[in-house]
Amino acid sequence: MDEQAGATSSVESIFREEHGRLLASLVRRFGDLDLAEEVASEAIEAALVHWPVDGVPSKPGAWLLTTARRRAVDRLRRDQAYAARLAVLQVEVERAAPAPPADADSDLPDERLQLFFTCAHPALPADDRVALTLRCLGGLTTPEVARAFLVPSATMAQRIVRAKKKIREARIPFRVPGADELPERLPGVLQVVYSIFNEGYAASSGPDLQRPGLAEEAIRLARILRRLLPAEREVAGLLGLMLLVHARCDARTGPAGELVLLDDQDRGRWDRAMIDEGRNLVLVALTGGPPGLYGVQAAIAALHDEAADVATTDWPQIVALYDVLLSLAPSPVVALNRAAAVAMRDGPEAGLALLDELAGEPRLRGHHPYPAARADLLQRLGRFPEAAAAYQEALDLAGTEPDQAHLRRRLQATTTPDPADT
Repeated sequence: MDEQAGATSSVESIFREEHGRLLASLVRRFGDLDLAEEVASEAIEAALVHWPVDGVPSKPGAWLLTTARRRAVDRLRRDQAYAARLAVLQVEVERAAPAPPADADSDLPDERLQLFFTCAHPALPADDRVALTLRCLGGLTTPEVARAFLVPSATMAQRIVRAKKKIREARIPFRVPGADELPERLPGVLQVVYSIFNEGYAASSGPDLQRPGLAEEAIRLARILRRLLPAEREVAGLLGLMLLVHARCDARTGPAGELVLLDDQDRGRWDRAMIDEGRNLVLVALTGGPPGLYGVQAAIAALHDEAADVATTDWPQIVALYDVLLSLAPSPVVALNRAAAVAMRDGPEAGLALLDELAGEPRLRGHHPYPAARADLLQRLGRFPEAAAAYQEALDLAGTEPDQAHLRRRLQATTTPDPADT
């Protein structure tokens, strides 16, 4: 039983790593996303049968790809009408994006970038682009994508199905766009990469607070985009933002995987080389034109990383940057973060007043950081019964076990407050 569980865990881990590559290769070969997903799933099922007996192969990704291709060929042989339709699609794929030469730079996974831009095609609604790419290239499950967007799983499943249908029926080409198309297409791709990073930075569910593999994958993809598009300041801003945030990864959890808040983190454990690289990218992102969404967020992250501790953080400047961010992209989540910064600058009452203004915001329902932030400020104000209720609300919404454990501790503290707080 333990060996079977270990094999299952190994397959799941490999699938997370290989999912995007696998799908991109299959779509490239067969021109159909639904078929690619189906045979990829069948390959995983085959791995669950064979690997516990035969052992995990030395090149599991190649094993999965070979198995999936064979399943696809078998299916097409059984369904000649389906095969004929895919043959037409495949000709269009080859015309739109010829296969890269055999000696192509291995650091530039062209097939995966092609699938990114296909999923982020402007013919798809914005939310559908991100959802589909997270599902197909990020390896997230539909419920994980739904939590990232604060919508029900059924709603997200409909979006993903709708997006795949649109790609199929509109025959959206599987290719990297030309230079004239990039300004329109790039924001969607950047949003996708950042959404993947966010799931890695703060997992939506499960036993772990973070999923570093996802965060590192998002950073790697951003590095690829940066090399391909060195003149795009927002690409530099996104990469800088992710580096500045990911630099704190090791300090965000304790020995048992418990959450460690920014106030309590050992800043000596932050990755200074990563911070220095991120700060240099902030300069690139904010030079040569008006500030962009990711450049401003990267500047906020840099101010956190430069401070010796929370008390000496430049909160006035952070609030000012959040004001700029709200002007660029009004969002209740940005307003929530700004309120927390105002609380640090002006005191908990000022922050709580701003949070209360967001109480009716539907996009914050089900978003546990909102009641958690209210609870923290209420506790700092000595309003312990109200804080306890808010902590309980946050606890009911939190998806990961470390978040839940942290909120339980804070809830307990409201029932037995420190005498210094009263």
